[in-house]
Amino acid sequence: MKMIDGRQWASREDLIESSGYSRATLAALWRERETNGHPPARTIDRVMHWDREEWTRWFQEHQQKARGEARPIDRSGDPDEELPPAGQARVLGVDPARITQYAKNPPAGWPAPVRVEQLPTRTREYRTRRQLWDFADNSPGFGTAGGRPPGATAKAPDPRFRQAVLALRADSGAKAADVAAALADRHGGSVHTWKRIVTEARKSL
Repeated sequence: MKMIDGRQWASREDLIESSGYSRATLAALWRERETNGHPPARTIDRVMHWDREEWTRWFQEHQQKARGEARPIDRSGDPDEELPPAGQARVLGVDPARITQYAKNPPAGWPAPVRVEQLPTRTREYRTRRQLWDFADNSPGFGTAGGRPPGATAKAPDPRFRQAVLALRADSGAKAADVAAALADRHGGSVHTWKRIVTEARKSL
């Protein structure tokens, strides 16, 4: 973090640390700045920085707008019907591209497929409406989670926690410090913060 003329300027690593979002997500927001109103960057020591106060205010407004544009969950149909990705997207009220992305980087609580169809060049995963409804009810990003009334807020799960869990499952014998260093190198952020997250993640295993 840089202090210039009494204002804090944050690098992308600083924003990753404060927001909990991945480097890829923040990079995508920057690429789409012409349409989403992302604040301009200032190069400091050959590294892009953003006015932290201005960026934080914009990011909060961007999240509120995204939540306001979310489509409602489709609660109709047979709960046990097995749906392909396009059908899953319709139930959750999201773009089909998000379901495709989930196959590569699943969010916390994303259900395992009940059936996988092998296609010539890829696989197609099927999930039931019941699975999708359960996921939506337990994920703040989709509809009214857990029966909370509209307008109620919930703290979104830290995406870094899931990354730590996956890393620990891949190498259960690794030291927390080594796992933290690897995650910091891969996703950005400080080793100290990652070590705290890894320690908490290990308790859940």
